[in-house]
Parts: sequence; structure tokens; C-alpha cells
Amino acid sequence: LVLEPTMAQPGDIHRACLMSPRAASASVCACIQAAANQTLTARDQRLAASFFADPGLAQEVRRSDRRRDERFWDRYRSFGETAERFCES
Repeated sequence: LVLEPTMAQPGDIHRACLMSPRAASASVCACIQAAANQTLTARDQRLAASFFADPGLAQEVRRSDRRRDERFWDRYRSFGETAERFCES
């Protein structure tokens, strides 16, 4: 799997990454966005992007008993593993 960051259409994750208080470089944020594009739906990406501004929301979703949240969390975990594997600086 090769992740190709596209700078033409920065997504929700890319923008949230750049605006984060712990902001990474633009190239790392682009790589994280590419990982999101491979593993998350557009709806998932909007939710995941909100975690950058409100980390507590991630814990709420992770602890949720709703099936939709559980399925999202499985995809989100896969996204995190993919981003970690391909975007380490």
C-alpha cells in the first residue's frame, strides 16, 4: 500500500491536523489525510477531525454502546494504525 498525499484537496483531517496545538508538518498532516482517505468514509473523517479540537469526544465515542460508534471505532483504529505505519517522521 502506497499512500499518495494530495495537496489539491486537503480534507477535514488535514485541516484539523494543521490547526492542532500539537501541529505536525504539512507533509505529515497530508500523509495522515491520505491514511484517512484509505480507511475512513467522509463522515468518519469529519468525526475524527473533531477529535483534534475536542479529544474528550474521542473517549465518548470509544466508550459508546451504540453499534454505529463501535463500527466507527474499528475503522478509526485501522486509520490510526495505517497513519502510524506510513507517516512516521
